[in-house]
Amino acid sequence: MNTFADSMTMFRRYLLHLRRYPALSLYLILTPVAFLLLFVYVFGGTLGSGIGGSAMAHLHAGGGRHAYVGYVAPGVLLLTIAGAASITAIAVAKDMTEGIIARFRTMAISRTSVLTGHVLGGVVQIVAGVAIMIGLTIAVGFRPHASVAAWLGFAAIVLMLSVAVTWLGVAMGLAAKSIETASNTPMILMFLPFLGSSFVPTGSMPSGLRGFADYQPFTPANEAIRALLTGGHVGDRIWVTAAWCAGMALLGFVWARASYQRDPTHQ
Repeated sequence: MNTFADSMTMFRRYLLHLRRYPALSLYLILTPVAFLLLFVYVFGGTLGSGIGGSAMAHLHAGGGRHAYVGYVAPGVLLLTIAGAASITAIAVAKDMTEGIIARFRTMAISRTSVLTGHVLGGVVQIVAGVAIMIGLTIAVGFRPHASVAAWLGFAAIVLMLSVAVTWLGVAMGLAAKSIETASNTPMILMFLPFLGSSFVPTGSMPSGLRGFADYQPFTPANEAIRALLTGGHVGDRIWVTAAWCAGMALLGFVWARASYQRDPTHQ
């Protein structure tokens, strides 16, 4: 068996499914677009003036909505990445419930390729979604001040988070009992950007919540992306993000492999 060739075949199959079910790709974009418009045009003026301090100092001298666009844009990009876990989980659960996995079992293909194809497809979908969202944030007033090296660092973070989130989505899809469950379980990832520094500084939160917000995986990723795109100080946030991504990807991979081998439809 050629694992690479089989994985590419499963990857192409995933892309064909995206063409047949464009609503899933639209969902990836529509949710962060809704939050972008809500937080910029409804809450942006108040939040931009209220946050102030060092959190907004390098974004826009006048504060207000213009500064808040630069503050919130990275969080909206993270919502795009986090939301993709649901799409991947749904696609995997659909394969499980329709019995296609059992058919693959009878074919001379690598078992790992079935999971890898979903991961590769999910990553490509996320990258495309993030690219579209960058254009939309610019359309509402975001003005990145990033060097070539900063854009490369941003791309590295997006890829790392995409792989980690997609593996978790695959694992959740395999563990789900139905497509409905698969669509709901990954929602926990969608909440994490809100429980971090994506929309307001963690310093404004109660102490207990702040402790969680400061050390959950999306906060260092958000701070690193914001610093890279707006010319701020990155520090060690990229390395902290890389460590979180490696841990999440490993958890998703191990969980997915265990679920794949254990499910009775795979015997």
